[in-house]
Amino acid sequence: MKISINLQYDFEYKGFVAECPSLPGCMSQGKTKSEALRNIREAIRGYIEVLKKHNQTAPLEALAPDFVEMQM
Repeated sequence: MKISINLQYDFEYKGFVAECPSLPGCMSQGKTKSEALRNIREAIRGYIEVLKKHNQTAPLEALAPDFVEMQM
């Protein structure tokens, strides 16, 4: 399964912050890109385990990224 994430460098933290937009509140960080990616995978696994424990699922439409078109 592929899940979209946003990965940004945070100058104040001096590391990377990863967010999973399809899972509200699911975020992690790491001092290196690979550490942040490893940590967000762990956070996503934990998030999904909690959903399963409570007999919930993420909305299917939330698993695919959405885009908006802008005219400039």
